[in-house]
Amino acid sequence: MPYFTSKQDQAERTFKVLADVFCAILLVTFSIVFFGWLGGLAAFVVVEAGLLAIDWLLPSEDDAAGVVR
Repeated sequence: MPYFTSKQDQAERTFKVLADVFCAILLVTFSIVFFGWLGGLAAFVVVEAGLLAIDWLLPSEDDAAGVVR
């Protein structure tokens, strides 16, 4: 799944990036508060890696039929 689709304009792309940055800041803050510095950073890396893997593997409307990544 591409990060930006062909149907998005510049404003929508900018707000998508800002929303992702805000969510990442919240995730790292909560994980450090609940698990400490080392555990929090490790938990953040695991969660972000999982989210990025899901984004990469899910097909989108822009992909051709039968595309294998």
